[in-house]
Amino acid sequence: MAFDKSLRKSLLRAGATAACAALVFVAMQPCLRAAWPHASRPLAKVLPRFTAPDVPEMGPAETAVPPRNPESLKPIPPGLPGKGLKQHAMLYIGEGYNKILLINHGKIVWTYSTGPGWEYDDVWMLSNGNILFSRMQYVAEISPDKKMLWRYDAPAGTEIHTCQPIGLDKVLFIQNGLPPRLMVVNIKTNAVEVNHALPAISATGRVHGQFRRVRYTAQGTYLASFLAMNKVVEYDKDFNEVWSYDIKSPWAAIRLKNGNTLITDELDVETREVNRKGETVWSMKPSDLPEPYRYSNAQSATRLANGNTIICSRGSKAEGPQLVEVTPDKKVVWVLQDWMDLGPATAVQILDDPGIPERPGESQH
Repeated sequence: MAFDKSLRKSLLRAGATAACAALVFVAMQPCLRAAWPHASRPLAKVLPRFTAPDVPEMGPAETAVPPRNPESLKPIPPGLPGKGLKQHAMLYIGEGYNKILLINHGKIVWTYSTGPGWEYDDVWMLSNGNILFSRMQYVAEISPDKKMLWRYDAPAGTEIHTCQPIGLDKVLFIQNGLPPRLMVVNIKTNAVEVNHALPAISATGRVHGQFRRVRYTAQGTYLASFLAMNKVVEYDKDFNEVWSYDIKSPWAAIRLKNGNTLITDELDVETREVNRKGETVWSMKPSDLPEPYRYSNAQSATRLANGNTIICSRGSKAEGPQLVEVTPDKKVVWVLQDWMDLGPATAVQILDDPGIPERPGESQH
């Protein structure tokens, strides 16, 4: 009996100690994340590579961008919400200014220029530090020290406006053309693993307005934004249509982690979140915001892990905000209007958000 009592006391003490340890571990999680931010934000660990001594000012494949019009270099309005360029570490691109901008600690710390002409539309930083981007005439992947690692040139009469990494060895893109083609290329072997024709308005005419976005979802489906055909369509791996949604000029659509789809209607300047039933569960228009924070157009949007949404705008003649971040209840927490340092905003990847970008569904941009 005495042995049993002693054993019970020991077990109770051990259980209490384990419970306390578990409580301490849970309580320390914010501190641990602060001490080792790379554990939950994998891109943070690769950012120093972009400012290393071996990074050239101009890479071997870079082409200088013509200087911006001095009339567009307008001062930053005072009193805007947030911390300006210090709000987020980010990759930033915009139609009309062919320079990829990497912003960290409130400064542009790295750039990549591709000369005059049309146009940047999509950009990704991968967990290994490489940058994948579309440039209309081609899609390419470069290293932080500006080496060209892979490039696919659009054949004559076609355009490429969208791309997505699938793991570190595959790239998804749509080649606007007659017909447009959804493609997946293995960049290690150059094997074309998927090459599927998509619908188009007609077999003749311009291809420029066909697509600006395609995304491969965590469920293994393709989400294609038919910009000129006014609909978003989801296909399974065999290209059977499994979901669609009619909307004017869908410049971009992304599948959110909650299962809904976030769509940018370029014509109506509306960002709309819809569920599988096609019901609108959230939307944002410039008229929802105070007058000083209203953007003039919208192309893409990013949903952050905290639930906030960032709207990207090209502006109009260097007027109005380029980025606006709002909470789910549409409270404005950040307005970036910096035409002195930045050009138009077509797309942005927030680098201090958690997730591995090349894992489909982890980066909601």
